[in-house]
Amino acid sequence: MNSLVIFRNIMNCRTMQSLYSLLKCICTDNFSQEDAIHLYADFVADLYRHHNDLGTYILTLMLEDENVYMIKKSQKLDISDKMQKCLENELLILSDLSKLTSEEIKNVIGFDGFLPEWDNSLYDFDDEYRKRTENVERFGYGIYAKYHMFIVKDGATVPVKYPDEIELSELIGYETQRNMIIENTKALINGKPASNVLLTGDAGTGKSSSVKAIANHFRNEGLRIIEIRKDQLRDIPLLIDNLSKNPLKFIIFIDDLSFASDDDNFSALKAILEGSVSARAYNIAIYATSNRRHLVKENFSDRNGDDMHRNDTVQELISLSERFGLRISFSKPSKDEYLKIVHGLAEQNGLNIEDKVLEDGAERFAIAKSGRSARAAKQYIDKMLAETL
Repeated sequence: MNSLVIFRNIMNCRTMQSLYSLLKCICTDNFSQEDAIHLYADFVADLYRHHNDLGTYILTLMLEDENVYMIKKSQKLDISDKMQKCLENELLILSDLSKLTSEEIKNVIGFDGFLPEWDNSLYDFDDEYRKRTENVERFGYGIYAKYHMFIVKDGATVPVKYPDEIELSELIGYETQRNMIIENTKALINGKPASNVLLTGDAGTGKSSSVKAIANHFRNEGLRIIEIRKDQLRDIPLLIDNLSKNPLKFIIFIDDLSFASDDDNFSALKAILEGSVSARAYNIAIYATSNRRHLVKENFSDRNGDDMHRNDTVQELISLSERFGLRISFSKPSKDEYLKIVHGLAEQNGLNIEDKVLEDGAERFAIAKSGRSARAAKQYIDKMLAETL
């Protein structure tokens, strides 16, 4: 374990440190049985937090590890014979560790009382790692192998451990708009030129839900999504630099985007979309949603200011939305479209209510909610489900 080089990072894991301490203790002459029992319990407690199978746990650690070998393979760089030999040796070490049984350790400790056990699934570590490196563009490495949704905190990418699991099959209506986003996302995944996307329209029409559902749908094809707030837009260039060589594909998601006319973040996003000195990263696309078509809030008083070149200023404000290669509008649904969403959601949830009663109730609910929308339909069905239960 001390000799690990390529997989050195996995020794920082608390469970592996516990295993190391346990093995170091029982390999010592005249070790203390009390210390050994204590360290044994520490290790099993740490293992149980993740898995009760040591083989599966070590394999997962190995496959998700971000190391120099995996990075070189993902960037299709040459691997030296010495590094390849190092990898092969370390895979043998990890394979041996994964086969270490609780019975073997207990026999060495020699304790007559009860000690908990673990399972040992057997894997071909060499074959499993080869398959992972050959498909790294689908599975990734590091935190991007373990999670698929992220936020930005203090300039760093942080995984969302309990993301919104909404699926495309749960979304009803706006099929034309959603298919446009799906086709653009497929282009991104397949390494073809993909557009930055601006989704505009009324609140509650499913813009954000569509983006999250698409991210969930394509997660196993190598797609990851990173949500960033408007006040973090200046972090995007560094984020792009960090992700540009990653084999995965990324959506940088900006929800509910709008600016005041004097907002400094306006210029930052404009430069990111087009005009920055950085080259375009073809594994990254920016998806933004907004309730405003032109993104920049403008007052009538702004039009009567003392700017001598007012038309140029107006065009600059409008130009931001023009820099998105694909602009998709989600407008409020008509009555028929709204009721179609209501019926679809009712069927999905097994809600058996007479059509007229369902529709009349949905219309009354929409009036109370200031208009028809996909969100209002969902909230109405949730209300009916609660009342039925």
